[in-house]
Amino acid sequence: MTTRRPLLLTALATVAALALPAGSALAQAYPSKPISLIVSFPPGGDTDALARTFAEKLQARVGQPVVVDNKTGASGTIGNAFVAKAAPDGYTLLFTPNTIATAPLVLKPGTGAVYDPLTAFTPIMLAGTQSLFLIAHAGSGLNTVKDVVTAAKSGKVGNYASPGSGSPMHILGEMFNRAAGIKLTQVPYRGSGPAIVDVVAGHMPMMYTTLGPVAQYISQGKLVAVAVADAQRSPLAPNVPTLAEAGLKDVEVGAWQGFMGPKGMPADVVRTLNGHLNEILKMPDVQARMTTMALIPAGGEPAALAKINQYHNERYGKVIRETGIMAD
Repeated sequence: MTTRRPLLLTALATVAALALPAGSALAQAYPSKPISLIVSFPPGGDTDALARTFAEKLQARVGQPVVVDNKTGASGTIGNAFVAKAAPDGYTLLFTPNTIATAPLVLKPGTGAVYDPLTAFTPIMLAGTQSLFLIAHAGSGLNTVKDVVTAAKSGKVGNYASPGSGSPMHILGEMFNRAAGIKLTQVPYRGSGPAIVDVVAGHMPMMYTTLGPVAQYISQGKLVAVAVADAQRSPLAPNVPTLAEAGLKDVEVGAWQGFMGPKGMPADVVRTLNGHLNEILKMPDVQARMTTMALIPAGGEPAALAKINQYHNERYGKVIRETGIMAD
């Protein structure tokens, strides 16, 4: 008995030791439960629609529910801050436009959730980029940048519509004003939809917007695409000149959509998600969906998202401080 007992204990210990790695790996398999994908804006917009497209595809790939949860308010900072404070285990993710980089900078103190857009999140994948356009009512006579500047200086045009104070479109409007030496006044709306309605109707002469929501009105001849605020012409509207071509230098403002998580996510979880999302981005139906939103698919490593987020935070942050842009 005394000889067999140590042998039995040794054998049991060996079996337990061999079983631990397999059991440990099984416990750490990702994902092993539902994933929440937070969208910081209401249902119905481009960000929400694209998030749901990706969620459906990701769910099919990982075999776990991926549930879109809209947590809105305070220019998107409520939902963003919720993710920043979540456990960094890969089960709470954020799908966000580039407003995440600037929203904390344009909010009045005490009106929104606070987070550092450069340190509070783990970048996962840049989904796509969007160009911003200067759009005018077809009957306004504003067919070129020169027309806009001349009309502003003569007092024939005094304002422009935007989807809201502190938005990228508002930032673009202030950069345009400064570069052109004019002072058009922003008229903020609660989102792009109402602003577009008023420009199409001729109640407002012009606005700054992404292409997707206005493409049908341009094709119908109700709106005119005056210029694009990119370094190069957009492949989606190659006949529309850049602001630089029109003589306004360094007036470039773009938009993007991307996936992030809380700070400190495990590298292997980030790699898993990045791999799945890049594969989803290659799907023809996903690319077709993005085309209707005038989004150019991006993808790539997390570093690409980190780079553009930092660039927008620093570049647009400078404009915000210099011009005193604040959200409503």
